[in-house]
Amino acid sequence: MALTPPTGPGAAPPDRGRANHGTAGPSPGTAATTILVVDDDASLLRALAIGLSARGYQVVGARSGEEGLDLAAHRHPDLVLLDLGLPGIDGLQVVLGLRGWSAVPIIVLSARHQTITKVEALDAGADDYMTKPFGMDELLARVRAALRRTESAIDEPVVVTDAFTVDLAAKQVLRNGEPVHLTPKEWGMVEVLARNPGRLVSQSQMLLDVWGPGYETETEYLRVLMARVRRKLEPDPSQPRYLRTEPGMGFRFEP
Repeated sequence: MALTPPTGPGAAPPDRGRANHGTAGPSPGTAATTILVVDDDASLLRALAIGLSARGYQVVGARSGEEGLDLAAHRHPDLVLLDLGLPGIDGLQVVLGLRGWSAVPIIVLSARHQTITKVEALDAGADDYMTKPFGMDELLARVRAALRRTESAIDEPVVVTDAFTVDLAAKQVLRNGEPVHLTPKEWGMVEVLARNPGRLVSQSQMLLDVWGPGYETETEYLRVLMARVRRKLEPDPSQPRYLRTEPGMGFRFEP
């Protein structure tokens, strides 16, 4: 698919928190804003990489949903451009997977014109939706707008309960002022729940977020892991107050 060539300056902003957003692109010596593009169309990936890189962005590409989630976890992009029609897990599942642990802005780029599809993507957690084909100038404008909206957002909050505190920035849990030792998988489960207080996190979503694609049916892992986490955090693990199980559905964190 051919993109409309850019006609305006459309310069990229630098990283959030590192400098003021503007139209001149990152200053020499500053790190560029990283954009993850997830699309199985190789020609579109190349076109976006060229167009975005020319405006000062660092572009990371993925050809499948699974690869996109893996890169998001390891590269921590500042923004995600996401196609819906992907091989393997589709774009909606990628949105849900990202929203389990990240507030990164997500702009959907899709050839699907139906209103119901747009509503589903936005309800799943996408921030914006663009229909293919689109012009690079419009895409750049939406990217800048999405980044501006997140400038003042608190991405790494501290979640406090009467029994323990979850510090998402430091990636640790404190109990009575002392750090609680958690394994990486235990922390992953706590983090997903802490980022979704009061919300039901399904078993399949928890497995996808913590273990990755291919483990969505391994619910026994969750039972064992949650029991260990409760022993470390709950005042009475046999009657959990904060880390609750919804039988047959998933888990809910009630801070």
